[in-house]
Amino acid sequence: MATSTDREQEIKKLHELIENIDYGMFTTVDDDGSLHSYPMSKSGEINSEATLWFFTYAASHKVTEIEHYEQVNISFSSSEQQRYVSISGTAQLLKDRTKMGELWKPELQTWFPKGLEEPDIALLKVNISQVNYWDSVSSFQPQKISFLTP
Repeated sequence: MATSTDREQEIKKLHELIENIDYGMFTTVDDDGSLHSYPMSKSGEINSEATLWFFTYAASHKVTEIEHYEQVNISFSSSEQQRYVSISGTAQLLKDRTKMGELWKPELQTWFPKGLEEPDIALLKVNISQVNYWDSVSSFQPQKISFLTP
């Protein structure tokens, strides 16, 4: 069984892997089984619960997909760093205004012109279950971090 120190080290490693990559491709599953990917900017840092946050419109199609099938994948890549990260987990929609205030960053104004006053603004909370990554430092053999509890 992993200790809390192991988990902290794994979260730290994941943070290091994606800290300089702002945008990822957020992939959902539609009712017919087809995959849809959307470029999205992560908001905030990965917390001790291995959670990532993304702003979205609550009425978007990706939210409908998540309500039917909560499994998602977010892929981050940096060709300059020869780093590729694939994060699997489950997503849920939250309309927590306090959390939105904590995570808001001015550059999000591009997609949400009314800022936090946008009536349909919401958060997607992604609970990370597994991470696969490739980087030139550790070789191009896939490395794995698991946040699943036994």
